[in-house]
Amino acid sequence: MKVQELKFFIVSDSVGETAELVARAALSQFDFKNYEIRRYSFMSEPEQLLEMLTDAQPESTIILYTMVVPAMRELLMREINERKLRAIDLMAGLMDVLEDRLCMKPKGEAGLIRKLDEQYFRRIEAIEFAVKYDDGKDPRGLQKADIVLIGISRTSKTPLSMYLAHRNIKVANVPLVPEVSPPKELFEVKPQKIIGLTTDPYKLIEIRKERIKALGLQDNANYASIQRIIEELEYADALMRKLGCPVIDVSARAVEESASIILEICREIGYEVGLLKG
Repeated sequence: MKVQELKFFIVSDSVGETAELVARAALSQFDFKNYEIRRYSFMSEPEQLLEMLTDAQPESTIILYTMVVPAMRELLMREINERKLRAIDLMAGLMDVLEDRLCMKPKGEAGLIRKLDEQYFRRIEAIEFAVKYDDGKDPRGLQKADIVLIGISRTSKTPLSMYLAHRNIKVANVPLVPEVSPPKELFEVKPQKIIGLTTDPYKLIEIRKERIKALGLQDNANYASIQRIIEELEYADALMRKLGCPVIDVSARAVEESASIILEICREIGYEVGLLKG
């Protein structure tokens, strides 16, 4: 029987955006304009479902649903059958195939894809933050950061900032140079947010010499001399003691190991950052 109007009920225990897109894509294939799409999102209580169904008519209503919580899906299916409504479960077929192929049960938890999307965007935001506030470019970022790394040149500040950013942690870093006063904003940051990085001077000589070669400079540059490196380390050590911040030695540690130590320090002092919040 040809109908004069259609009502699409988009029902979901999450946002329901996917089901609405499917409905609109299907409708675009028909020269029919007299329709209404209602989206019922975050349906988590039986009362919500029952109230929504009071407006559904067997002749003119089509229900598209993406319900992953078993109890709510079963209630909706039962009510649909009793009311003789037309409905399409957009998740069931694929979920059944996946369950069979993967030999595991689905989590049955609403909104997981939205949570994944939120994690992705937090990670992108943290990476952009690390780039913007790398190497002391803009001291205004120090108060906004979850963690502030300080240390002399070639103590892994930038690699650590980027690694932690991939853990959804916003990191700013500040290079310490004896001839350049640190930004005043650094002294306004809570000590538990600051992590000092130090290293073995003789290992640092080799690292800096390789850096000099890569830049095409002379091998005997002051940048890689033991006297200069010790001067920088002593200056940095004095500043870190003044700030009262934790200090880790990155000499023989991979970036991943240093990052784990930083996160452990934060846990021990009760300061929660990035991924630790959720």
